[in-house]
Parts: sequence; C-alpha cells; structure tokens
Amino acid sequence: MKTMIVNITCIIILILISPLTVESETPEEKGLAIAKERDSRDKGFKDLTSNMRMVLKNRHGQESTRRIRMKVLEVEGDGDKSLTIFDNPKDVKGTVFLNFTHKTGDDDQWLYLPALKRVKRISSRNKSGSFMASEFAYEDISSHEVEKYTYKWIRDEEYNGLDCFVVEYYPVDMKNSGYIRQISWIDKQEYLIHKVEYFDRKNSHLKTLTFKGYKKYLNRFWRVDEMNMVNHQNGKSTRLEFSDYKFQTGLKDSDFNKNSLKRVK
Repeated sequence: MKTMIVNITCIIILILISPLTVESETPEEKGLAIAKERDSRDKGFKDLTSNMRMVLKNRHGQESTRRIRMKVLEVEGDGDKSLTIFDNPKDVKGTVFLNFTHKTGDDDQWLYLPALKRVKRISSRNKSGSFMASEFAYEDISSHEVEKYTYKWIRDEEYNGLDCFVVEYYPVDMKNSGYIRQISWIDKQEYLIHKVEYFDRKNSHLKTLTFKGYKKYLNRFWRVDEMNMVNHQNGKSTRLEFSDYKFQTGLKDSDFNKNSLKRVK
C-alpha cells in the first residue's frame, strides 16, 4: 500500500511539472528553433535559375531598371553558391557577381566589372556596402545560414492576416556587419519571412524589407515574386521582381568558378 501511494505521488508530481518543463524554453532557444525549422524546410532544392527585374527609386520617385539573371547551387554542409548576371542597361551589362556563402567564417564574394575587365574580390569588411547602387547590401543578398546569427523570439503577432513569430537576429560577425540587429516576421504555418526591419550600428531603424507573392514549386519549395527594400534614412528604395523560376536544372560546381567570370553568358 505504501509503495502504491509513493508511485501515485510520483506520477502526480510528473504531471504537474511537465508543463513547466515545456514552458521553460528561453526566448533565445525558441528563436533558434524557429530559425532551424525555417532552414530545414528549404533543404533539398539542389539548384535553381530565375530572372529578376531590379527597380531603383531615388528619394524624388525617379526610377531606373536593371535586368538580371540568377543561378543558385545548393551545397551540402555549407552555404549556397550563386551567380548574379546583369544583362542591361548598357552601363552594367556583363557585370557578374559570384557569391559563396559559408555557414561559419567570412563569405567569399567576387565582382566582375566589364568596364575594367577585371575580377574584384569583395572584402568581408565591405559586407555593409551597397550592392550595385541598390538599397541591398552585400550581406543582404547572401543566403542566410543559421550559424551566421544568434536569435531571440520576442513575441507572436499578426502581420497581413498571418499569425507570425517575431524573432530578433543578431549577426555573429558584428564588427563587419552594417546592422546591430534585425527583426523578422515569420509565419507559423510555412515558416516564411514576410517582413524584416534592419537597425544600424547606432540602433536606429535603417531599412525595411517586405516580401510579396509567395508561390510553391515542386510541391515543397516556396519562392517570392517580389521583395521591396525601403531605406528610411535616405528616402531611396529597391524593388526586386522575380520570374521564371526553374529548379533542378543540372547546375554543377564548375558553373560557379571565379576564374571564368569574364566568360559567363
């Protein structure tokens, strides 16, 4: 009888403390778990190509447009490799940007400038610099590997009718980043990012990036139709419009070679 009472008491204690164990997850642990889940859902796409229209708008509302092709290769155990090829207008035609994103350490980035007929390596100290006069920095156009940030869930909130996690990202390489933190709105159903607010090194709100028109490909991989980056400090914005996504086209590692940037077509 005494043994039975002890066993029942233990069961009651376990039932009572189990909810407390679940709720003991810290905001940092929850933020990291959300980032990992988001990353895992996009694994396995192998490679993709797409076309992109970049629209630059100055503070007076005047616009200029660039036509771009993109190629991306998924790398097992590391970050993605990508090629960004500018087709027009004439002053940027033939410019090629090659990016090797890494899970840890500095990314490798090169820019081929046809006017100079040379390949320029982008220094890790310049990751906050403007990419081709747009409001996107070099660090913005790299694939966001989980290991490049630390995280903190700060609240749940509705955004554009979607139930979202609101998670703060802090760059691990703070000294070379243009941001002290980023705040992302990630929907709870598909773990897609819908808005990001960027804060500069003075912790002032610098830019806001919004995403529009997500579509699912191969019944699994979500890609966006439009991204719009607004700079609140200089009044400029850059809109990226994507089209013609093609997955698993057979791209290989040799297609992403810094030594052949001059010959990329």
